[in-house]
Amino acid sequence: MAQQPSILILNGPNLNMLGTREPHIYGAETLADVEALCRAEGARLGLEIDFRQSNHEGELVTWIQQARENRSAILLNAGAYTHTSVAILDALTAVDLPVIEVHLSNIFRREPFRHHSYVSMAARGVICGLGSHGYVLALQAADRLVRAKAQS
Repeated sequence: MAQQPSILILNGPNLNMLGTREPHIYGAETLADVEALCRAEGARLGLEIDFRQSNHEGELVTWIQQARENRSAILLNAGAYTHTSVAILDALTAVDLPVIEVHLSNIFRREPFRHHSYVSMAARGVICGLGSHGYVLALQAADRLVRAKAQS
């Protein structure tokens, strides 16, 4: 039996504050709620889920680099690093895995500095503005990409 695909879900700075940080923008769900949603969808799709959060850019870069060894795809909500981190872009490019960028809020309806994403330059797709459901859609997209690659 083939090993099930493994998806790395990374969450950047301040996402540990979900549920209390600006709920009018990010909603009332906590990061634990988002993780539970991802684990449930992962189980439904037959995916192994590795769900992590860090406020530290270097730690995110290290996790992205390590994903090359044993992950099938990366879902990334890089938080504010989306708009500033060339280091994360370089790491995503180096690992050569499908990347889906996720944002809880619609970054294009927010401040102009949020309209630019370094992550998008490495991502196969971007989902924003759909709250935690965006993670579910991103997992479904990653599943399709990984299974299509396995069949080719």
